[in-house]
Amino acid sequence: MPMQLATENGRIDISDQVVAVIAGSAAVDCYGLVGMASRKQLKDGIAELLGRENLSRGVEVRREGEQTHLDLYVVVSYGTKISEVAHNIQSKVKYVLEEVVGLRVDFVNIYVQGVRVTR
Repeated sequence: MPMQLATENGRIDISDQVVAVIAGSAAVDCYGLVGMASRKQLKDGIAELLGRENLSRGVEVRREGEQTHLDLYVVVSYGTKISEVAHNIQSKVKYVLEEVVGLRVDFVNIYVQGVRVTR
């Protein structure tokens, strides 16, 4: 169900897919993040790393009543503090969605699907 914003000139509908792409784009700019991971279960213990064209596949947008919840599935860089990377992602995604879309996000849940060594 798309998010609806009422303005003096009419109504604006923003789909969950658009919210997911914006959230994924904001997340990949964070230090320590290698990329987004697939929401599907891990295959053979290896997380599927998604390319930039599939950012929304690593983000799930849920609405529970008036609240908006985002679940981001990520792969982090080896040697970084996972809790700090996750906190930075949460802060950036929440800020970008509030500033760009005007969407109040209640929860940004981070699911670390893997750790990769980057060169």
